[in-house]
Amino acid sequence: MHSILQSVLILLATAVFIVVVFRSLSLPPMLGYLIVGVAIGPHALGWIPETEEAHQLAEIGVVFLMFSIGLEFSLPKLITIRRIVFGLGAAQVALTMLPVWAVAQALALDWREGLILGGVLAMSSTAILGKLLAERLELNTPHGRQIIGVLLFQDLAVVPLLIVVPALASGSGTLASDLGVALLKAAAMLALLLFFGQRLMRAWFHLVARQKSAELFILNVLLITLGLAYLTETAGLSLALGAFLAGALISETEYRYQVEVDIRPFRDVLLGLFFVTIGMLLDPRPVLENFGWVALLLFALLAFKACLIFGLSMLFERNTGAAMRTGLALAGSGEFGLVLLARADGLQLIEPQVMQPVLGAMLLSMLVAPFMLERSEHVVRRWVRSDWMNRAMQVHNIAVQAMSADRHVLICGFGRSGQNLARFLRQESIPFIALDVDPQRIKEAAAAGESVVFGDAARPEVLTAAGLLRARALAITYADTASALKILRHVGELRPGLPVVVRTLDDNDIDRLKSAGAVEVVAEILEGSLMLASTTLMLLGVPLNRVMQRIRETREQRYSLFRGFFRGITDESEELDQADQPRLHSVTITPGAAAIGKQLRELDLIALGVEVTALRRHDARTVTPAPDTRVEAGDVLVLLGTEEGVAAAEIKLMQG
Repeated sequence: MHSILQSVLILLATAVFIVVVFRSLSLPPMLGYLIVGVAIGPHALGWIPETEEAHQLAEIGVVFLMFSIGLEFSLPKLITIRRIVFGLGAAQVALTMLPVWAVAQALALDWREGLILGGVLAMSSTAILGKLLAERLELNTPHGRQIIGVLLFQDLAVVPLLIVVPALASGSGTLASDLGVALLKAAAMLALLLFFGQRLMRAWFHLVARQKSAELFILNVLLITLGLAYLTETAGLSLALGAFLAGALISETEYRYQVEVDIRPFRDVLLGLFFVTIGMLLDPRPVLENFGWVALLLFALLAFKACLIFGLSMLFERNTGAAMRTGLALAGSGEFGLVLLARADGLQLIEPQVMQPVLGAMLLSMLVAPFMLERSEHVVRRWVRSDWMNRAMQVHNIAVQAMSADRHVLICGFGRSGQNLARFLRQESIPFIALDVDPQRIKEAAAAGESVVFGDAARPEVLTAAGLLRARALAITYADTASALKILRHVGELRPGLPVVVRTLDDNDIDRLKSAGAVEVVAEILEGSLMLASTTLMLLGVPLNRVMQRIRETREQRYSLFRGFFRGITDESEELDQADQPRLHSVTITPGAAAIGKQLRELDLIALGVEVTALRRHDARTVTPAPDTRVEAGDVLVLLGTEEGVAAAEIKLMQG
């Protein structure tokens, strides 16, 4: 017992230290876990031996990773980017596997070994690239959509690959029939679960949710995930396939948001353990002894995949800048490649003298992946002149939308504070234009008729295009002092004397912001303290004059005005209890939707705790539409409610 506890303490101490260092350097923690595994594993310091229990826990980590992928699997989303997913993504995987298999054959390796290595090296890191693209707000850019589309196909392709690997290990003369039986089992189980499982899943989750127990809800998610994984393993398939199907089924219900929040701690901890065990597989000695070959393999992998993906991207999209960014981003290896490699190693399908250099090159490629994505911008700017034209077009689009604006307020940031400010301006009939870099938020708000455009307010050309020279005032509504100082500097150069109001978290930066040109700085902590003090004095019976009474009444009315906000990607880390917070969500009624022709009162969305706050029809916006308003195709309904309620309402509007 002491040795187990000692191993756990060593693992926790080293993991915490390394992850803190990696987060401080803005690097993915996953790479830190890999380094921890290499350092404390049996081939290096030897602090922790390889055990079957650790590998079993790591296998559960893969189960939760596949569950998360299934949870993000949306058939409408897949249809939207189907050309990228099944065109560019499928071509990338196939044209990576074939040359790798051919090279393996030329090196006299077993054909099964070559096939597995092809699948392993075809993968890129969803965890690293998805996180970096979200942080850089590039998910909705042309290269961001291509990267996500290719990664989505790779995530889907790993499911049949995980089925194929055990079949290859059987070594029987009936390999083709074994593969056929495995694929038939997978297809039958998939069809059974998709046809019957969705209704059962929704009904069962309704029953569990009615108990209003967070503990029971989490236990139910764990039961569904591990239960389906066990069923697929019992059927001779993989644990990962069952977990993926569980996630895909839940993604079509209104509980996907809550499930995603609840499952994240289990997924992250167990997935960290998986990457530690992967690191423990690496033996540094043969890698260092053959470092020349490892470096050659690393360079060949990065160059081959970057050139291949660049060529395919040009073939499909014909955007040189996006193609170059996509190729550089996807050149490295990924976590699913490590999953396949670990599975093949456990089944002794790969020789150790091949396994160690390949694993070393893969880990190194994952280490350099963030730097390649970071430097891709400089590479594209230097070598692709057409990229400047694309940037100019983006600024042109902003200028076109802002052309008719005059004496308006320029809102930098359309988060919760920016939206609240816009509501006040609209009440006073004051025109405004909002700039934001969150594509999800812009899509939601623009569909509801808000005057918001995509653009980085810290860039002078964007401010100019948005009508800075004609603006009446400017408000910086997000609490980022560094960005605010850049905007203030540009305003001072381009439009000196323009009133600028800045939001900040506390009073630490008030003097800096005012000296930089801000007319007023609103500190959230000071405003909160003012509200707390005034409320406390009123409760104590301290008399207030009529001015203070009117201020109090105005603030009480403000609370009802500020209900809900359009949530974006950047809001995910701001609140821990998002599922219980009201949010706004725009729903476009497409032809064939169940709500068409029905009155709002007939839909009875109130029963779901959801309110229709606005309706946009033919560019005309109606605030708080009447209950007898009939829904038409093309309408945009703005819903207010919790994440669960809004998701249920959207399903009711579209599917009945």
